[in-house]
This record gives sequence, structure tokens and C-alpha cells, in this order.
Amino acid sequence: MTLQYRPTRRQLLKHSAAASALAMAGMHSPAFLSVVGAQIARDEAFYISGHQWGPPVTYNPMAATIAFPCAGGQWAYIYQPLFTFNLLTGDVDPSLGETMEFDGTESVTVKLFDGTTWHDGTPLTADDVVYTYTVPERFPGVPFAASRNYISSVEAVDDRTIKFGINQDGINLGMVRTALSNTSIMPKHIWEPREAEEDDLLAFEELDPVGSGPFKVSIANPEQVVVERVDDYWGNDVHGAPAPKFVVHPIPKSNDDANLAFQLGELDASQNFLPQVWSLWEDKGQPAGTWFKEAPYHLPGNIPMAVLNIQRPGLDNVSVRRAIAHGINYAQVAELAMSRYSIPVNASLIVPGAAEDQFFNQEAVDATGWTYDPDKAVEILEGELGATKGDDGIYVLPDGTRLGPWKAICPYGWTDWMTSLELLSQGAQEIGIDISTEYPETPVFYDQIRSGDFDVAMMSYTAASAAGPWQRFRDVFDSRGVPPVGETAFWNYNRYQNDEAEALLDQLAVAEDDAKKDLFGQLDEIFRTDIPSIPLEYRPMEFFEYNEVQWEGFQNSENPHTPPTFTGSGVHMYSRITKKEG
Repeated sequence: MTLQYRPTRRQLLKHSAAASALAMAGMHSPAFLSVVGAQIARDEAFYISGHQWGPPVTYNPMAATIAFPCAGGQWAYIYQPLFTFNLLTGDVDPSLGETMEFDGTESVTVKLFDGTTWHDGTPLTADDVVYTYTVPERFPGVPFAASRNYISSVEAVDDRTIKFGINQDGINLGMVRTALSNTSIMPKHIWEPREAEEDDLLAFEELDPVGSGPFKVSIANPEQVVVERVDDYWGNDVHGAPAPKFVVHPIPKSNDDANLAFQLGELDASQNFLPQVWSLWEDKGQPAGTWFKEAPYHLPGNIPMAVLNIQRPGLDNVSVRRAIAHGINYAQVAELAMSRYSIPVNASLIVPGAAEDQFFNQEAVDATGWTYDPDKAVEILEGELGATKGDDGIYVLPDGTRLGPWKAICPYGWTDWMTSLELLSQGAQEIGIDISTEYPETPVFYDQIRSGDFDVAMMSYTAASAAGPWQRFRDVFDSRGVPPVGETAFWNYNRYQNDEAEALLDQLAVAEDDAKKDLFGQLDEIFRTDIPSIPLEYRPMEFFEYNEVQWEGFQNSENPHTPPTFTGSGVHMYSRITKKEG
């Protein structure tokens, strides 16, 4: 069912009272930032954009779509996970959990910080953690149900200690860390009674969430979301108290409106795709910034790639796939599609820099990978494959297989992906392979790629996580659990199968840290040999942009106090920034 924004009388009274209080305390605010007939004092508020594009529907942690700032277990503003992912280190940091201790591959014990409480004053204990992680047993449709693939049991040892059993049928210590860092802990005393009252708990319309984090919802309406600092937040002495009293997320009409507000200094931070962000400080002298002051400006965290349907005649030939790979101008993709927010991508499933850099091997990439080289592509097609050009300029293999026509697809409106595919198509046509582009609506695209009904599809597999690049390799290589073509798959969309790769995935799942680089290197070599997909871009996990008009001390490569994310460990930026003087 689709939930609509329908505030209750209690919510309207609450929001009206909050607005009146803000009006009494407020001084001024840019017109873009008005708050339902009231104004927030600009020097008390942090304005952000890029995370909410419609009316907030619910803050129910079990819902499929959750409003800002609760959309997924890594937000940690209102609901907190046990740990948060740190993009800089690739590890997890304490949140509600103070320590995490593994007993080999049998179990992991988590100790909570002392003094953890809910916003209503109720102590947050191990019982709340156990309740949260057992919710999937009763509601298997919750977004965090996948955590139970790696956790077999959860029990409270005492009020501050939780013991998680590790699933012995699929041991994966990295994914256990991920499961402990992407699940919002829920207040048992709030949600357990609702189980007896509600027919569908996943659809419960929660607009007044009781969390444990540094903020609580103050106003949530179709114009904006406002969260207010919890002054008696339990974690002030552990994580630091946020400097802003309010975090305000206006809901703009378009990306252009939000970008204009950021450029005018009406927003302090943004996660929107803002073309030529460097012009703000290079040409306009604004106190704006990103992680790097020079290209690629953002820290990479994922690899959008062209998934090749190896079930199609012609694309089932690895030499054809290698020729396509040599025909793509990766420097143009970085310049034109990614607005210089990516370096030219490497022939690797590992993201260089930040969390995954410890596993990246540039020497191996240079030795066995591919680069933009149209002459090499033609050499493969003619010399290696014996293909000949038809009158239309398209190569035909000796067995009569014409190399195309194939469609390269991605959702309409995803402009950087669309430009990437246009450049792929252009390069393929220039070397004699018939690939054109097509941009279906998003639901149609997902139906096509998940069912295997595509030729070439641009897709982004799993981003950096506490499991390292393991999930991305799993997404590309693992055929186990993937249904046949025509049925819905959630990874390995082209149904690639390789026993050696799957064995390496299993070894990596239990490997010691000092063995992982070699094992990832072996998997990466299989990737470069078989080329089931072709990386096209590096994309940041989040576009982290800030403007120091009201607040200063943001994280960047010269001041890396937290990762350049608004989620995970990046939430600690609110206690690191300070009010700008003058």
C-alpha cells in the first residue's frame, strides 16, 4: 500500500507549537528556507538537501521507504545502529555498541555503552537489540531481514551485553560486521505492543519516532523536515554534542532549485549532483568545498558498470567483450558523464582510494587489464576472431554471428549513466560493433535487468561496506541463489557462473586480514580474464558538498575528522563543525 502524508491532530498541534517556538526564537531566514509560517534563527540551524524529494511518509524502521533522516540503518540521527561504517577506514566505529569481540567464527559479543537511553527517558538495553534482530523472524519483509543470513541467533547476556551466533552454513565475518552496522535499533517498549494492535506493522505510519540518537523530529510536512538537537542525548560525552540546534531539510521542487540554494549559501551542505562545483571557489570565491579541492573532488565508493548479457550470441564470446572494453573512452566518461567527479576507471572491481585501497593492485591492473585502445579492439576482432566487416561497417564472426544490434539500457533521466552509455555506444560503433542506447522508465528497467531480458545494462552493484569489496564480487560472480533467466534476480543479472570464483568468495568470507589482498587479487584476475561486465565510472557513496557561510570546520582531505558522508560515521560531523564567527 502507498502511504500518504496525513498528520494527526496531535501531530498538527505538536508541529504548530514547534513552529510558534521557532518563530519566537527566530531572526531571519532566506525565502527558500521558510518553515510553515515560522522562521528558524539561521545561526542555530544547519540546512541540508539531497535526501528527501517528497512529503515524509513514515519514520517506521521496518518500512520499505523511510523519510529523512532515517532512510536505512546508517543514518544514526534518530535511530542508531550498534556500529557505523567509516568510508575512510573501511571498518566500523562505535555507535550504541562500544566493543565488538569475535569468538573465532562461532559468535560475536557486543557491549553497549553505559547510559544509552531512548528519547522518552527509557533505558536502551540489550533487550531492545534482541527485539530488533528478531523482528525478521516475525516480519520477513523488513529491509534488514538479510542480516539474518549471517546471524543465526541473538541473546542478551546481561543488560549491556548481546551475543550473536554466526550462521555456520554461511560464515562471513565481513557481512556480520555489516549486519551489526546497518540495522536501526528499535525501542521494544514502543514497537512490541504495536505487534498486537496492527495488522501490517511494516505499513505503520510513524511520524513521531522515539529514537536514541542526537536528534528528534520537530517538523515533518510536505515543505520540509526539521530535526531538533536532543540536549540530554546520552552520547554527548561519547560522540560529542551537535553544534546546530536544528537540521533543516527543505523539500525542493527540483534538483536545480536545490543547487541554486546551495550556490546562494542558503544550504550548508548538499548531496545533489552539482555540475562544476569547483567554480564556486575558483570563480566565485565562495567558502564552498568537497573532499578534494581538485578533481575528482569526491571520494569514490562504488563502480557503476556495463553488465554484458553473456547469454546473447556474440556477447557470449569473451574476445568480443574485450574488444568492447578497449573501445570505450574512459577519460571522456570521467570528463563528460561524471563532470570530472571520477578518474578514468580501471579494469578492476576494487575501488582505489579510501576503504578498498588496501586491496587494490595497480600493477596487476596495468599488466592484464584493458584501456581505451580502438586499434587493439580491431586487432582482436580481425586478428584473434577472424571477424569481417559487412557492408554496413559492422563485424560478423566466422560462424555468421553479427555483432549487434544490441541495446544498452539504463533508466531515463539518470543523466550521468545515460552519457556513459552514449559514449560506450559511440566507441562500439567506431570499432564496428552495433550497440545503440535505450532509456526505459525505471520500473521497466529493473524488470528487464532482473529477469535477464537485456543486452547491455548499466548497473551499480554494492558500494563500499564493512565487508570490503566482497559484496561487489559476490554480485558479479556468485550464481548460487540466482534464478534462471526469466525469473527475478537481485545480483549476477547476466547469470555468469564460475566455480573457481565462487570458491574464492567462500575463502574470503572467513579469511584473515593478511590473506584478503591476495584472494581479492585472484578474483580480480578472473574478472579481467572473463569480463562479465565493464566498469565505467567511479561514483562517491554520497556527493558531499559544503558551503561554510554559517558553519565551518567541515571534513575534507586536509581535515579528515570524519568521512565525507552524511550517513554512517559521517554523522559525527555535527559535533566537529563550529558556528562561523562574524
